[in-house]
Amino acid sequence: MNAFEFELGVTYGWNAVSEVHRTRNGIYQRNGELVSLLTDFGRLNPCYPDFHGVTSDIIHYTGSGRRGAQKLDIHNQAMLDAIGSRIKVPLFNKLAVGKWQYLGSWQVTDGVYIFDENAGRMVWKFTLQRVVGE
Repeated sequence: MNAFEFELGVTYGWNAVSEVHRTRNGIYQRNGELVSLLTDFGRLNPCYPDFHGVTSDIIHYTGSGRRGAQKLDIHNQAMLDAIGSRIKVPLFNKLAVGKWQYLGSWQVTDGVYIFDENAGRMVWKFTLQRVVGE
Protein backbone atom coordinates (compact mmCIF):
# COMPACT_ATOMS: atom_id res chain seq x y z
CA MET A 1 0.00 0.00 0.00
CA ASN A 2 2.88 2.39 0.74
CA ALA A 3 6.65 2.49 0.57
CA PHE A 4 6.97 3.65 4.17
CA GLU A 5 7.14 0.91 6.80
CA PHE A 6 5.81 1.91 10.22
CA GLU A 7 7.01 0.36 13.47
CA LEU A 8 4.55 -0.30 16.28
CA GLY A 9 4.74 2.29 19.06
CA VAL A 10 7.11 4.61 17.18
CA THR A 11 6.21 8.32 16.87
CA TYR A 12 6.27 9.88 13.38
CA GLY A 13 5.79 13.35 11.94
CA TRP A 14 2.87 14.30 9.73
CA ASN A 15 4.97 13.96 6.56
CA ALA A 16 5.44 10.24 7.22
CA VAL A 17 1.82 9.66 8.32
CA SER A 18 0.46 11.54 5.29
CA GLU A 19 2.15 9.03 3.00
CA VAL A 20 -0.72 6.74 4.01
CA HIS A 21 -3.36 9.03 5.53
CA ARG A 22 -3.69 11.84 2.99
CA THR A 23 -6.20 14.01 4.86
CA ARG A 24 -6.59 15.56 8.30
CA ASN A 25 -9.97 13.79 8.74
CA GLY A 26 -9.87 10.93 11.24
CA ILE A 27 -11.31 8.46 8.75
CA TYR A 28 -9.51 8.28 5.43
CA GLN A 29 -11.27 6.43 2.64
CA ARG A 30 -10.66 6.23 -1.07
CA ASN A 31 -13.47 5.35 -3.46
CA GLY A 32 -15.57 4.19 -0.50
CA GLU A 33 -12.91 1.81 0.86
CA LEU A 34 -11.38 2.42 4.28
CA VAL A 35 -7.63 3.18 4.06
CA SER A 36 -6.46 4.43 7.49
CA LEU A 37 -7.55 6.01 10.78
CA LEU A 38 -6.45 8.75 13.17
CA THR A 39 -7.33 9.16 16.86
CA ASP A 40 -6.28 11.14 19.90
CA PHE A 41 -8.59 9.31 22.33
CA GLY A 42 -10.42 12.60 22.95
CA ARG A 43 -7.43 14.25 24.66
CA LEU A 44 -6.89 16.97 22.04
CA ASN A 45 -10.26 16.87 20.30
CA PRO A 46 -13.00 16.04 22.84
CA CYS A 47 -15.72 15.64 20.19
CA TYR A 48 -14.12 12.27 19.28
CA PRO A 49 -13.84 10.46 22.64
CA ASP A 50 -12.39 7.16 21.46
CA PHE A 51 -11.48 4.68 24.20
CA HIS A 52 -10.10 1.20 24.75
CA GLY A 53 -12.46 -1.65 25.47
CA VAL A 54 -11.97 -4.51 27.91
CA THR A 55 -8.41 -4.91 26.58
CA SER A 56 -6.02 -2.64 24.70
CA ASP A 57 -6.71 -4.77 21.59
CA ILE A 58 -10.21 -3.23 21.34
CA ILE A 59 -10.98 0.42 20.63
CA HIS A 60 -14.41 2.05 20.57
CA TYR A 61 -13.97 4.59 17.76
CA THR A 62 -16.25 7.58 17.22
CA GLY A 63 -17.44 8.15 13.66
CA SER A 64 -17.15 11.22 11.45
CA GLY A 65 -18.95 14.49 12.24
CA ARG A 66 -18.03 17.16 14.79
CA ARG A 67 -21.37 18.78 15.58
CA GLY A 68 -24.96 17.66 15.75
CA ALA A 69 -26.14 14.19 14.87
CA GLN A 70 -23.54 12.34 12.84
CA LYS A 71 -24.69 11.37 9.35
CA LEU A 72 -24.09 8.27 7.31
CA ASP A 73 -21.55 10.15 5.20
CA ILE A 74 -18.93 8.55 2.96
CA HIS A 75 -16.49 8.20 5.88
CA ASN A 76 -18.93 6.45 8.22
CA GLN A 77 -20.21 4.33 5.32
CA ALA A 78 -16.63 3.18 4.59
CA MET A 79 -16.34 2.12 8.24
CA LEU A 80 -19.62 0.18 8.06
CA ASP A 81 -18.59 -1.43 4.77
CA ALA A 82 -15.30 -2.55 6.35
CA ILE A 83 -17.15 -4.70 8.92
CA GLY A 84 -16.62 -8.33 7.99
CA SER A 85 -14.47 -7.42 4.99
CA ARG A 86 -11.15 -8.37 6.67
CA ILE A 87 -9.70 -4.99 5.59
CA LYS A 88 -6.74 -4.10 7.82
CA VAL A 89 -5.96 -0.42 8.28
CA PRO A 90 -3.19 1.46 10.09
CA LEU A 91 -4.16 3.55 13.11
CA PHE A 92 -2.20 6.61 14.26
CA ASN A 93 -2.62 8.29 17.66
CA LYS A 94 -1.99 12.05 17.77
CA LEU A 95 0.15 12.79 20.82
CA ALA A 96 0.79 16.49 20.09
CA VAL A 97 1.09 18.80 17.10
CA GLY A 98 3.15 16.95 14.49
CA LYS A 99 3.59 13.83 16.65
CA TRP A 100 1.75 10.66 15.65
CA GLN A 101 2.25 7.26 17.28
CA TYR A 102 1.68 4.19 15.12
CA LEU A 103 -0.70 1.79 16.91
CA GLY A 104 -0.58 -1.04 14.37
CA SER A 105 -3.15 -2.55 12.01
CA TRP A 106 -6.82 -2.74 12.98
CA GLN A 107 -10.07 -4.16 11.62
CA VAL A 108 -13.58 -2.76 12.04
CA THR A 109 -15.70 -5.46 13.67
CA ASP A 110 -18.92 -3.63 14.55
CA GLY A 111 -20.76 -0.33 14.15
CA VAL A 112 -23.78 1.10 15.95
CA TYR A 113 -25.64 4.41 15.81
CA ILE A 114 -26.25 5.49 19.41
CA PHE A 115 -27.16 8.49 21.51
CA ASP A 116 -24.04 9.75 23.32
CA GLU A 117 -25.26 11.12 26.67
CA ASN A 118 -22.08 13.17 27.26
CA ALA A 119 -22.14 14.81 23.83
CA GLY A 120 -25.94 15.07 23.70
CA ARG A 121 -26.07 13.80 20.12
CA MET A 122 -26.34 10.74 17.92
CA VAL A 123 -22.97 9.26 16.95
CA TRP A 124 -21.57 6.30 15.09
CA LYS A 125 -19.50 4.08 17.41
CA PHE A 126 -17.31 1.52 15.72
CA THR A 127 -15.46 -1.33 17.37
CA LEU A 128 -11.87 -1.79 16.21
CA GLN A 129 -9.90 -4.99 16.83
CA ARG A 130 -6.10 -5.01 16.69
CA VAL A 131 -4.68 -7.37 14.09
CA VAL A 132 -2.37 -9.68 16.04
CA GLY A 133 0.98 -10.67 14.61
CA GLU A 134 1.62 -7.62 12.41
